[in-house]
Amino acid sequence: MTISYPGGPLRGHLRLTGSKSIANRALLIRALTPGGFAIHGMAAADDTVRLQQLLVSGEDVLDCGPAGTTYRFLTGYLCRRRGTQLLTGSQRMKERPIGILVEALRTLGANIEYAEKEGYPPLRIGYSALDRSDRVSIAADTSSQYISSLLMLAPTLPTGLKLTLEGEIVSLPYIKMTLALMEYFGVHHHWEGQTIVVNPQYYQARDFTVEADWSAASYYYSLAALSESADLRIDGLFADSLQGDAVVHKLYEEFGVTTTFTEKGIHLHKPAGTEPPALFEHNFVECPDIAQTLMATCAGLGVQGLYSGLQTLFIKETDRVKAMKTELGKLGVSLYKIPSRMTEKTGINYFAQEGRADFAAGTPRFATYHDHRMAMSLAPLALLHPVALEDPAVVNKSYPDFYRDLTTLGLTARED
Repeated sequence: MTISYPGGPLRGHLRLTGSKSIANRALLIRALTPGGFAIHGMAAADDTVRLQQLLVSGEDVLDCGPAGTTYRFLTGYLCRRRGTQLLTGSQRMKERPIGILVEALRTLGANIEYAEKEGYPPLRIGYSALDRSDRVSIAADTSSQYISSLLMLAPTLPTGLKLTLEGEIVSLPYIKMTLALMEYFGVHHHWEGQTIVVNPQYYQARDFTVEADWSAASYYYSLAALSESADLRIDGLFADSLQGDAVVHKLYEEFGVTTTFTEKGIHLHKPAGTEPPALFEHNFVECPDIAQTLMATCAGLGVQGLYSGLQTLFIKETDRVKAMKTELGKLGVSLYKIPSRMTEKTGINYFAQEGRADFAAGTPRFATYHDHRMAMSLAPLALLHPVALEDPAVVNKSYPDFYRDLTTLGLTARED
């Protein structure tokens, strides 16, 4: 697919899809709630549709495809479902580690076996009372999806759960999102240091509306930053958000994009003549899903980048740092890790980015690595020059209407 823009100010009005992160948590909680409840504004993402189907499936083999959140949430949920199921996924899913979550569930008494390679999907999961223990420790810098899978299961356990997070906590907003949704459905918790305590309780059925996705909004912030001027209205987003990626509206102020919150959502504005910063620096530990978006924006504007908190990006749908290094390299932009000896006092891993996107060689063809965020983070560069995306349908994982929404803003998305 080739995406292009005729030029001129960027104008438009659209409504974003629901947040996949929120929708998936709501679906899992509904499955654990006596009587269930209605969910409005459900995300149209493939991951969410797949989770919704698998939660009610009576099949013995459940295929999550490439959906990581779906796989991790079901790993915990199936421990409480009668019978035995084989939980599998795509080839890439079989390369993504699951051992930390499996060991935590086994501590509680889970009946889980590795069907192929030790430490990786697929898993054979049988029913268990999960009454061996009510205490689990897990590395705090692991995927928040492991932690959320355990937390949502916690109130249904015979004696609840005391979940200790060991070390520096990463992706805290996603953990807070899970706990906030549990509170909405009547399940309370408290912290004892870095231990989250959830006593045995019942989820209370309440109708729920899914907030729009701030991760998806980041691509429109990137478009606005790359435009000569912008005036965009996006419905469904609110200032009081559960999503860590809501910080995007503050980050793009450095690029001259201002945000006004309205009754329906947000109004983005960038005046003509805005100069980008010389340097953009940020720690993405609490918002890793928008890191690629900012990398692409900096590349398009020639802004030097200094990034940290990228550790979870190495185990996503692809190694996202490596993938961005390769694709931005096609434009003459370099992304590299700063040697550890230069940061040994802080112990933080930094990545630097230098250069401005050069389209002299013609239309770049970007690989997307079976990763929806690769496609959507690179697409806004079309405001500067036409870009081609391989496997464009990968966006269906989280945002099926992405290209349609781009066309409402005046961009063209043409199948090759």
